[in-house]
Amino acid sequence: MDQAIRMKLDYADRNLLVNRYKSRLQTGQAAIRERYQADADAPRLLHDRCTLIDELLCELWTELRFPQSLALLAVGGYGSGKLWPASDVDLLLLLTDRPDAALTEGLEQLVGLFWDIGLVIGHSVRTVEECLTEAAGDLTVKTALVEARLLIGNEELCSKFTSDFRASIDPQAFFHAKRMEQDERYLRFQDSPYSLEPNCKESPGGLRDLQSILWIAQAAGYGKSWQDLERHGFITHEEAQGLERRETFLQRLRIQLHFHVGRREDRLLFDYQTALAEQLGFAGTPTRRSSEHLMQEYYQTAKTVTQLNTILLQNIGSAIFPSPDQEPLPINERFQSANQLLDVQHENVFIDMPSAILEAFLIMQQHAELKGMTARTIRSLWRSANLIDNDFRENPENKTRFLEILKQPQGVLHALRRMNQFDILGCYLPNFGAIVGQMQHDLFHAYTVDQHTLQVLRNLRRFSETGFGHEYPFCSQLISGFDRPWLLYIAALFHDIAKGRGGAHSELGAVDAQDFCDRHGLNAEDSELVVWLVRQHLIMSNVAQKQDISDPDVLGTFAATVMDERHLTALYLFTVADIRGTSPKVWNSWKGHLLEQLFEQTRRLLRSGGKVPVTQGVIEDRQDEAMRLLRYYAVPDAAHERLWGQLDTVYFLRHSAEEIAWHTRALYYRIDSKQPIVKARINPHGDGIEVMAYTQDQRDLFARLVGFFSRAGYTIMDAKIHTTSHGYALDSFMLHDVSGRDNDRDMISYIEHELIDRLMRQAPPEAPATGRISRQVKHFPIQPLVTIQPLVTLQPDEKGLLFVLSIIASDRPGLLYTVAMALAAHGANLHTAKIVTLGERAEDTFLISGGDLDVRDSRIKLETELLELLKF
Repeated sequence: MDQAIRMKLDYADRNLLVNRYKSRLQTGQAAIRERYQADADAPRLLHDRCTLIDELLCELWTELRFPQSLALLAVGGYGSGKLWPASDVDLLLLLTDRPDAALTEGLEQLVGLFWDIGLVIGHSVRTVEECLTEAAGDLTVKTALVEARLLIGNEELCSKFTSDFRASIDPQAFFHAKRMEQDERYLRFQDSPYSLEPNCKESPGGLRDLQSILWIAQAAGYGKSWQDLERHGFITHEEAQGLERRETFLQRLRIQLHFHVGRREDRLLFDYQTALAEQLGFAGTPTRRSSEHLMQEYYQTAKTVTQLNTILLQNIGSAIFPSPDQEPLPINERFQSANQLLDVQHENVFIDMPSAILEAFLIMQQHAELKGMTARTIRSLWRSANLIDNDFRENPENKTRFLEILKQPQGVLHALRRMNQFDILGCYLPNFGAIVGQMQHDLFHAYTVDQHTLQVLRNLRRFSETGFGHEYPFCSQLISGFDRPWLLYIAALFHDIAKGRGGAHSELGAVDAQDFCDRHGLNAEDSELVVWLVRQHLIMSNVAQKQDISDPDVLGTFAATVMDERHLTALYLFTVADIRGTSPKVWNSWKGHLLEQLFEQTRRLLRSGGKVPVTQGVIEDRQDEAMRLLRYYAVPDAAHERLWGQLDTVYFLRHSAEEIAWHTRALYYRIDSKQPIVKARINPHGDGIEVMAYTQDQRDLFARLVGFFSRAGYTIMDAKIHTTSHGYALDSFMLHDVSGRDNDRDMISYIEHELIDRLMRQAPPEAPATGRISRQVKHFPIQPLVTIQPLVTLQPDEKGLLFVLSIIASDRPGLLYTVAMALAAHGANLHTAKIVTLGERAEDTFLISGGDLDVRDSRIKLETELLELLKF
């Protein structure tokens, strides 16, 4: 009781104590930061901050005169002796028994004081038995306690805890649990260290990979430093030094990030990259930003860390799980199988025969029983990349073997990923080496150029694997009948290989692809396909998303470009794989539908001899199909005549038979309705909602509709605007929910009811709710581009009357509304809208007419106004 009383402080004493220690903490941290800014010694900063906190905590503990039976322990990262500028201070208050009321009050006061002086505390109050119980059921607790160290208090109690805890750890179970934890963490980051905004702590190749190794080593009794692991023979002296260098770089990066942001932040967001690069001494060049130099260094570091993580975990695992002595099984004179791992027969295999470098990857593909490579093999490969020179590349055996790797039925992606990981791929294809770790600031790619390339190849491989046939069954069906699909993999390797050089990357990449095909002896037909794919890999996406694919002229031009069904199939498969490989945000079912629709229509055209169908024949076919659908829904045979009599040929060209039938079913009996008619339905081709609005034409109608949809939480993916001959607007929209509600079906009745009400009242257009502009757009703004050009191919009687308005700009809330209001101000009529959003980049195309567009000066004025409106 006497001690508990001494632990209590009155208000004045508490304030004096808090102010004194807060001042010491602030002064000490300022000195540590100033010293770091002078010497950039990251390990010293982490140690000095830890020492400062140690001293303050121990002095407070002593000053409050806590019972000698207690112990104060540092755990977690703080226990390891490294404390980051914005990290929590993790503490364990270790007791012999559960505390009584007086001690509980004293401990609460102590923790409160820690917070009041400016520390962010994570604490637990436990007995030894409670620690063991908690650790047994919680891997996070067990990991934190692995690095526990005594700060002050009862040494005997701490020793008992340490010995009991060490005895309770099963190194094999702990190893398995930490490996599983790492695998799950990797999955959260798509198994890639190469996202454009990585987490320098948690992403693959980050600091957590290094911490995990040391936790496992400590739990198994192998030490807690790289030097300890070197002494045990798990890594070489060179590797230990390399790890220290890479760890120091990551430490500097994370320290600077904490200082720059002023709080705990481990994500290398675009917001911070430029400032961090400059603070860390990276300078920009005429062709590359300082942030790109920083991030390329980061990616190289992450690659090395993941590589050494693999080697160490394998070596430590072999020691923790000693396997029965088994003789390796020979594969050939260079390789053997050791415990289902590919092993070199001796350390100098690749030095003696450099061509065995590519052979190693081929053997991994051909022997399904091999689950990986031994650490010895990985080391040897890693060190052998410099053996790949011009003589190696020109060796016919190596050329043949590289193609064989691409032709294998299994393991192509794994082989290329491993080759990239060990720098083998970039050495064999030097131009590919130039894009390793290269960032992309186009606001829709989520990965570096090399990782995007491997993502595209991954998608192509998944089309041909039965286990993924459910993802894109049409693509799986097509690739199953495609001869020599490995040609697509070559195109994937080269399609973006020229990024960052300046100029058209597709054209420059085609030159590289031609050179590869020539050097590797591909025949003329295969070479032509590969080079053509690289050169034209963007065209199908552009046509499907930006042009009117119902227009026979558009279809005919595209068919002439693809030439035959083999080129069409290759391009379609490649386009789907490419779009899906950019970012999870870019692909959606509507884009998939547009691409498939373009593919099917073009294939029919090619099979009919490539002759562009006569417009009237196209219309008759669509009307016949629409009639068939109407009969299916029991619509009277002549019911369509009055409505169709008000629709011109352009309507029937721009709408599918299914859309024509849907409109007809909703309108045939009330085409002269005085009240607006609005129908909504789930998009029959994927996600989203399709909406039809039919009303007597009214001023600012498109702006009114766009404003309503935006305020309802939808973005427009496609719009078809039509005016009947008797003055009614018949507008169709394909909408995608951007609000995250995931309740399209529930929104149908709301859209129908609320939109009818707004159209009846003809209230002024409602501007969309102001949204927040994305971080990416703020840091990498796109200079808007606006052009208005006469439409030169559609219908002969319309040439010169219609204009194509093309807009490229940073996407932002209300973009389409802004365009609509500008068109309305010029009296322009909108016929179609193609809305393409590529991440944070909008590329929209509108078919417009009327107003003062026939006058060139008026078009220039509209362009200028839109440019000004689209600027930030």
